[in-house]
Amino acid sequence: MENLKASEAQRVILGAVATLGVESVKMERSLGRVLAEDIKANRNLPPYDVSAMDGFAVRSVDIANTPATLELIEEIQAGSLPTKTVQAGQCSRIMTGAPVPQGADAVIRVEDSKVISTNSIQIAVAVKPGNFIRPHGEHMHTGDVVLKAGTEITPGVIGVLATVKAAQFSVYRRPCVAILSTGNELEGMDEPIDPNKIPDSNTYAVMAQVQALGIEPVLLGIARDDPAELEEYLQRGLDYDMLLVSGGTSMGEYDYVRPCMEKLGVKMIFWRVQTRPGHPLTFGMTDKTVIFGLPGYPVSSMVSFEEFVLPALRHMTGNQRLHRRTITARLAHPVKTQPGRTEFIRVLLTHTDAGYVANTTGTQSSGVLLSMARADGLMVVPADCKGLAEGDQVTVQLLDGSAFQENVCYRE
Repeated sequence: MENLKASEAQRVILGAVATLGVESVKMERSLGRVLAEDIKANRNLPPYDVSAMDGFAVRSVDIANTPATLELIEEIQAGSLPTKTVQAGQCSRIMTGAPVPQGADAVIRVEDSKVISTNSIQIAVAVKPGNFIRPHGEHMHTGDVVLKAGTEITPGVIGVLATVKAAQFSVYRRPCVAILSTGNELEGMDEPIDPNKIPDSNTYAVMAQVQALGIEPVLLGIARDDPAELEEYLQRGLDYDMLLVSGGTSMGEYDYVRPCMEKLGVKMIFWRVQTRPGHPLTFGMTDKTVIFGLPGYPVSSMVSFEEFVLPALRHMTGNQRLHRRTITARLAHPVKTQPGRTEFIRVLLTHTDAGYVANTTGTQSSGVLLSMARADGLMVVPADCKGLAEGDQVTVQLLDGSAFQENVCYRE
């Protein structure tokens, strides 16, 4: 298949790649992984009705008419059990998280009370039954499925796992990813500076994109434009779950990646997609390995990763949410576009009272990596768009790290 639409290419890729097997991990090493089993509650929580505030446990009927003076009969701390039943005209001092004593059906905050003497309290407000009480089993009941298979493990999920004392459990395996750059023009990180060569930024930019997903890739280095050398490097890369090859996938005389892949038994599923940047993207597979041929231009390589490789990796690791989050923004200035391909324009985002405003990062040349370094997101321009005007509503796909902003979003 050749020259697929972006959405078609995504469907083909996600239909071809499979979720990997499972492995057991300890909770302390599970952040960012995806559960491969349901997690059930091992207790009722809270185990009894507990106070949600520091205050006094009362019978609501006794304070229907306020102010009401009640006899203080005991103090209940969190971690201890009440010893007395609250009778008519009585109350117990209670701390947050402590069990509500028998007879009481509401809790009054300390702020709504007044100490009259060592054993009498005046209550200033009337409340309904259940006030400031967390009921038995509010959080979970024994046997409840609290986390389903397919849940991505976040700090909040870690808290739930600790609550049910799930010390070790099954998660989907992360893929082993290899990265290879190609081209005589490239200068390796450990090589002396040569003004006639181009620094190999692709290897490290893509490396970071993979690392951002919690995967530590293997860097294979640079293969020169020699079929025998390239074949050797590609053969090594085919030992991994995924091989990302940068450069050499276009139609030039020295673009050997595709013929070398085919010689090594790679089934080429498609080559070239209708996107800008990232047109010369290829995708293939063996029985063991998923292979992406990324464009040689650094921005094209990174955008292709965001749109096609990232969803595939998340699918392989068992995630159900595969794509970057999108927001709607207003365009700060007109933007010229070329119909025919889905376009991904690098933008900066500013938050205003009216919502987000998008400004381009400047030149959109595929060779200017600063346009990605400065970007908060990719503005997605449909293939049939003939240009955008100032104030137009646009869709922006957020890039990694753009979930943070300088200021808080609330006012006081």
